[in-house]
Parts: sequence; C-alpha cells; structure tokens
Amino acid sequence: MNRLLRTFVVCAAIALLCSLSLAQGLKIGYVNSAKILQEFPEAQDAQKKIDAQGKAWQDSLEQMSNDLQRDFEAFQKKQATLNDAAKHDQQTMLAQEEQRGQQFRTEKFGQDGALARLTDSLLTPIKKKIMKVIETVAKSEKLTFVFDRNDQILVLLYGDAKFDYTHVVIDRLTRGQ
Repeated sequence: MNRLLRTFVVCAAIALLCSLSLAQGLKIGYVNSAKILQEFPEAQDAQKKIDAQGKAWQDSLEQMSNDLQRDFEAFQKKQATLNDAAKHDQQTMLAQEEQRGQQFRTEKFGQDGALARLTDSLLTPIKKKIMKVIETVAKSEKLTFVFDRNDQILVLLYGDAKFDYTHVVIDRLTRGQ
C-alpha cells in the first residue's frame, strides 16, 4: 500500500511538472545515473579498488571459516578421548574462533564497516563531480529539471529518448569538462 501511494505521488508530481512545463515553457530532461557510473573511467577504477579490497576480505573470512571447520572436525574426532575440562577448553576455543569470524565480518562488511567506508570515501568525490557536470549540462541545455532514470530507483517512469542527457554527461565527464 505504501509503495502504491509513493508511486501515485511521484506520478502526480511528474504530471504536475509536465503541465507546468507546457504552460510556462519549462524544459525537463533526465539521466541514467547508474549508466554514468558504469561508463565513467574514474568510477570504474574506484569500483575495481572496492572489489579488490572486498575480495581480499572475503578470502580472509573464508579462510577463517575453513580453519574453524577444520578445528571443529578435529575436536569431534578426539572428543571421546578428552576429559571434561579439556572438552570445555576446546569448546571455548571454538566459540572464540567463531566469534572472531563474526566480528571480522561485521567490521569489514557491516552497514558501517570498512567496505562501506571505503566505498563512500572513493565514490563520494566522483558523485559530486558527476552532479557538477549534470548541473553544467542542465544550464547549457536550459533544463529546468533533470530527473534520474535507472533500474534501482524509479523516479522517472517514462521519458522520451530525446530528453535523455546521459550521454552528454558521460561525454563531458570523459573530456574533463
């Protein structure tokens, strides 16, 4: 229900803007921000760095998991020969090892983890640069409004291709203007 209401509000806002643009001569355009990020070389380089670091941390996490599995299997094999104190010590060690793995996962891949911080630190300056170029394109094309149209966020439900300025933004970014 909430999604339906949000879609209705967005459609109503777009309809209002379109009627205003016809009445007042407003010019509206749109870009695909996801495509811009995919095609902009600086963003591609940043994504490669993010992916490489994420893979390294994922490999470390998998190694920790494999070590835990190996230690658990070793414990199961010798469990029958251990006294209660030794069993308790081994179980405590295994629990601590599992906890270290969970802590590593949270520190690296959690919502505010190292990967999220790295992504933010690398992509925020690039996004600011893209926004400046979008603003430059909007001013040079005399656009009153510029919407985003990508697969993740449906702010624009339909747009005629002649009002798509994605390639203009990509071109200016790659030329450094």
